[in-house]
Amino acid sequence: MTDTKYVHGDVYEGVIEGDEAKVQRSVEVALASGVSAGKVLHQALIPAMVEVGRLFEIEEYYIPDMLVSARAMQSGLDLLRPLLTGESSTVTAGKVAIGTVQGDLHDIGKNLVTIMLEGIGMEVQDLGVDVSPEQFVQAVRDGAQAVCMSALLTTTMPKMKETIEALAEAGVRSRIKVVVGGAPLTQDFANRIGADGFAPDASSGARLTKALLQAV
Repeated sequence: MTDTKYVHGDVYEGVIEGDEAKVQRSVEVALASGVSAGKVLHQALIPAMVEVGRLFEIEEYYIPDMLVSARAMQSGLDLLRPLLTGESSTVTAGKVAIGTVQGDLHDIGKNLVTIMLEGIGMEVQDLGVDVSPEQFVQAVRDGAQAVCMSALLTTTMPKMKETIEALAEAGVRSRIKVVVGGAPLTQDFANRIGADGFAPDASSGARLTKALLQAV
């Protein structure tokens, strides 16, 4: 019988190494040996992306490394997704709506945060770029438990405050967490606009969002 620890190790290592073929092969072996899709997800794929995030934070990995690992993780997730329906272990760590605020078309930072959120088990609704306050409000009405906003231009930063005010006016602010990020932002700015958290990079942004939701 296949050693599931070995299989999990291969999946984990494949993600760390950014080896799509290894991840796909190892996931297939795990499933064929009777390991549930949920176990592969939560005991191999997600822990591997958490480790990739740690390596990024300590600057052993850089953005290209993280993207390669994320693609490898996604290749494994694509194999698991059809099997995950109905498994109790598929309960996510929370649902997050993410977008670059209105007037700003930059998406690299947002995309990296999205990758990291999915990599640590979050359900993500990517609203894209140039997202209006009303679109964020609708995402919360549709079930988002957290809102992550990105801005790269100082001229669009005020839209974050407008969005938080729109959430309050819609009566949904108190039931969600708001995390903001982007090159020109600071913790002081986040405090002043009433955000729940500020993150200077993608990995810490994903980790902070998950921590805020788990603390509820």
